[in-house]
Amino acid sequence: MTIRTRFAPSPTGLLHIGNARAALFNYLFARHVGGQFLLRIEDTDRERSTQKAVDVLFEGLRWMGLDWDEEPVFQSSRQPRHTEVALQLLEQGDAYRCYCTPEELTAMREQAMKEGRPPRYNGYWRDRDPSEAPPGASYTVRIKAPREGETVVNDLVQGEVRVANTELDDMIILRADGTPTYQHAVVVDDHDMAITHVIRGDDHLTNTFRQSMIYTAMGWERPNFAHLPLIHGPDGAKLSKRHGAQSVVEFRDMGYLPEALCNYLLRLGWGHGDAEILSRPEQIELFDLDGVGRAPSRMDYAKLSHINGVWLRQADDDRLTADVVERLTGRDGLVVDDVARARIRTLMPGLKERARTLVELADSAAFLARPVPFAFDAKAEKLLTPEARTMLRGLSHELAALGDFTPEALDAALRAFAETSGLKLGQVA
Repeated sequence: MTIRTRFAPSPTGLLHIGNARAALFNYLFARHVGGQFLLRIEDTDRERSTQKAVDVLFEGLRWMGLDWDEEPVFQSSRQPRHTEVALQLLEQGDAYRCYCTPEELTAMREQAMKEGRPPRYNGYWRDRDPSEAPPGASYTVRIKAPREGETVVNDLVQGEVRVANTELDDMIILRADGTPTYQHAVVVDDHDMAITHVIRGDDHLTNTFRQSMIYTAMGWERPNFAHLPLIHGPDGAKLSKRHGAQSVVEFRDMGYLPEALCNYLLRLGWGHGDAEILSRPEQIELFDLDGVGRAPSRMDYAKLSHINGVWLRQADDDRLTADVVERLTGRDGLVVDDVARARIRTLMPGLKERARTLVELADSAAFLARPVPFAFDAKAEKLLTPEARTMLRGLSHELAALGDFTPEALDAALRAFAETSGLKLGQVA
């Protein structure tokens, strides 16, 4: 049997860091066992789903290096199949038509809360004859939840989890307008796509018990489930904007390398001894679900920056130069041309030793794209000692005297100035 995992985001926003980690774990597990990693876009919310959001999802996954094995499946295109299964459940007596109006449902919930019961649907139409409904009344389709026993999920991360079936209600699988609900569509899609392992956040654990009803009613084998603990902020609270970046795009724009972010996300809730810095081949070789912890993880931005610094120092200098040039292009007071590019490339081995992010790297290289002699800001110059002002002006004129900034000439000038002035500019290769 071929192991098949899937990442199934809703295109209603950016690729959140929690979803990105789920995608990474699905990808690594599939690659580890020689299986397949699939992508499904759950775009049934037509009002909130946009093509721009879909493009951002694709961009983020590709930036992370997570390539999928088949053409992406768009859930909205499968609505006829979802309806087909719902009608089959109706025909075999495992689902029924519910004619309750919104007002009646509200009254049910309010009455239940008054009586101290969960505000759930009470099964009013479960055993009634549809002929009792008003002529032309609209209806939803609900699945019949089991009323005795319990549902057991042998979760690959959480262990055995049980819920009494009395806690499950007759959930809607088709809305009054004929569209499928998420709970129904996801089961049909996972079955038809032959998904063997559903790896997702543990906020979906309650959904798993409800979705199990459809698997059972249809006589389908349930996939293996693995529910990942959520990612919290450094203070233990739910990750939010006040903690810092939350989406893959934000981390990219802040100057993090994709291999560093993936390395950090892997270690955020999974471990293999003391191994910390792992290449993608090493990640694939070592990753398995038995290494995933059950406790929520805490986002540590300082740790991420440290790991990013490690990956920066290992990164190819030409690649870093291209990124720095792109980040500097358009900045006021800079001339980012071939000359500046050559200077940056020459000093890159030294520059990257002290940077933790690509933004820091670009900032430290910005002076190499400034016209010489340098123009000094009067306010900033007052903060320098007389010796420092003399040294910087000397360097500025030394660079200006070069004329043609070839990498070799720049290297020689900087070395000469460093030797005569005592100013440490870092290693120059």
